[in-house]
Amino acid sequence: MKIIIPFDSDDLEEGQICSVVDASHWLHFEMLEGKAINEKFYSTWEEIDYLIDTVIVRDQAEYVWPFMEKNIAVLVAPMQKYFEDIVEAYIFRELNDLNI
Repeated sequence: MKIIIPFDSDDLEEGQICSVVDASHWLHFEMLEGKAINEKFYSTWEEIDYLIDTVIVRDQAEYVWPFMEKNIAVLVAPMQKYFEDIVEAYIFRELNDLNI
């Protein structure tokens, strides 16, 4: 499962999820057997050459239509801010599925 998250910096430990509009970096990573691997930051999500399965945003009011047009699933992390917390919530299915 290849996932992207909008971040406010390229620091994996200190960076926080931010709105899609305010993202200065996009984290792309893969979930494999319950672990996050191959973490890499990009300036925009459009420059990611890999197939993207899911985007995780911080608020259900985010403008996510461009992702949905590309059949990218949208999950919401309403309380999680840091990468480690988001991954844990993903593993335990605590993220909200945004279905429109």
